[in-house]
Amino acid sequence: MPNLHDIERRINSVTSTKQITRTMEMVAAAKIRRASERVANALPWACAISDMLISTAKYAPIDSEPLLQTHDEVKRTLVVVVTSDRGLAGGFNSNVLRHAEKLIKEKEQAGIEVEVAACGKKAIGYFNYRGIKPVFEFAGLSADPTYEEAAELSLYAGDGYHYGKLDEVIVVYNHAKNAAEQALVEQQVLPINEESYADLLGLNVEEDIFKDFREKDDTPLPGDIDFEPSAEQVMYYLMKAYLRNAFYYALLDSAAGEQGARRNAMKSATDNANEMVSTLTRVYNRVRQGAITTEITEIVGGAAALEE
Repeated sequence: MPNLHDIERRINSVTSTKQITRTMEMVAAAKIRRASERVANALPWACAISDMLISTAKYAPIDSEPLLQTHDEVKRTLVVVVTSDRGLAGGFNSNVLRHAEKLIKEKEQAGIEVEVAACGKKAIGYFNYRGIKPVFEFAGLSADPTYEEAAELSLYAGDGYHYGKLDEVIVVYNHAKNAAEQALVEQQVLPINEESYADLLGLNVEEDIFKDFREKDDTPLPGDIDFEPSAEQVMYYLMKAYLRNAFYYALLDSAAGEQGARRNAMKSATDNANEMVSTLTRVYNRVRQGAITTEITEIVGGAAALEE
């Protein structure tokens, strides 16, 4: 049975830890708002540029943009793994890293060579420890990603796919469904995936309450699509914007998810610390009461012995 001094020291230690976790929870909660606003502001453009590219590519000449073409055989894949720079975020990083490692093994078993781009110190350390040298390493930007980071990734992926060095590009990250929940996302960036952002991220699309009263007409609109100044230049611009947006939105979404996961983890740690302090306080009072009872018994016993 521990003595009073040991229990008191343990209570002080847990209380100090609780103050740290509570502070980190409040800091993460304050950062969530700004990160969520950045994601909300970027989402309309992400959906618009993706839908525009998918709808326009159907009317463009097949050879107008090499990035629109699907390679006959997948020989090399680029996997972009987005994690955080710091820990203390529950399973935020481990979920992404385990899924990415599983994906890499599946590709290698199929005879596909895999390149890794690591965004975040956790991903860099994870793959370097396993002998996988990333072709790109981005550290110190997980909580506040920059457009330059996305541009560098898009340039490498676009040039690699254009010249046949890459046949597939996949991004693995955590999507911030809300301030308290994150969902793992595996997004195929190249070749172009016709899946919309609403379907990919599970977003709630407002339902048209008048759709039952509208006449259904599936006939295509007459006329041709004109490209100005040319189909090649239009599709090149759209593809460039699409690639940069795909990476940038993934980085922003992961940053918002990181703060949410850290707040949840720190809140759980604070709640556990409170429960531990309550338990230790009860044990402390029980031991203290036992010690007082023992002392009283000894005094009474000693006084009775003197009377005899």
